[in-house]
Amino acid sequence: MGTIHATAVIDPKAQLDSSVDVGAYTVIGPHVQIDAGTVVGPHVVIEGHTTIGRDNKLFQFSSIGAAPQDKKWAGEPTRLTIGDRNTIREFCTFNTGTVQDKGVTSLGNDNWISAYVHLAHDCQVGSNTIFSNNAQIAGHVEIGDWVIMSGFANVHQFCKIGAHAFVGMSTSLTQDVPPFVLLNGNPAQAHGVNIEGLKRRGFTREEINGIRTAYKLLYRSGLTLEEAKAALLAEEQATPGAAVHIRAMREFLDTASRGIVR
Repeated sequence: MGTIHATAVIDPKAQLDSSVDVGAYTVIGPHVQIDAGTVVGPHVVIEGHTTIGRDNKLFQFSSIGAAPQDKKWAGEPTRLTIGDRNTIREFCTFNTGTVQDKGVTSLGNDNWISAYVHLAHDCQVGSNTIFSNNAQIAGHVEIGDWVIMSGFANVHQFCKIGAHAFVGMSTSLTQDVPPFVLLNGNPAQAHGVNIEGLKRRGFTREEINGIRTAYKLLYRSGLTLEEAKAALLAEEQATPGAAVHIRAMREFLDTASRGIVR
């Protein structure tokens, strides 16, 4: 059975599994659902239409599910969803969505979210990501699986970051980042493939070499973006061992809405 501290304030309408722990002086609102095994530390505020999955750990002083910081928001019952096995450290702020977009802000599974991270309205974050201290994510941003956001990195609204990308410390992103790309700087510049991350995740040498070739076609060949797309398609067909990853880069280019860091 979970432990609810005597000083916690939990609305009777909130739905908490019996195994959930809640720390001192935490406040939980009426539209909150929290699944089994999740631990909520002291001085956390969870409000809004917020759903939190299993075995999460929320540290002290975070604000989860507060109203979006968007002047267009008019009190609509938008949502925040958090998956399973996430670690959310101190002083994080996650806002609900807006009806102008998906109506939901979402965080997947197995993410490590460090202190002072801001996740704004309508953001869609995948699984197995790492956000270092003070990473700041504006509204409507999409972040793929296994992305690493270094400390003080910040992302402009509506940007997309592809899976396995690595964003360096204090980087300011105003354009989209294709999968697998390592970049940093202000303004951001691409500096190759996130090879170390791919090795740690079990990518084969053939897969990594195929991704590096795709990167060179996109960033080092002097091709226009449309020419690079065609070259990526040819490389995908010629390299079956890495085809799925090259295809991911090529298809990302078709969905990029703000242009890519290039």
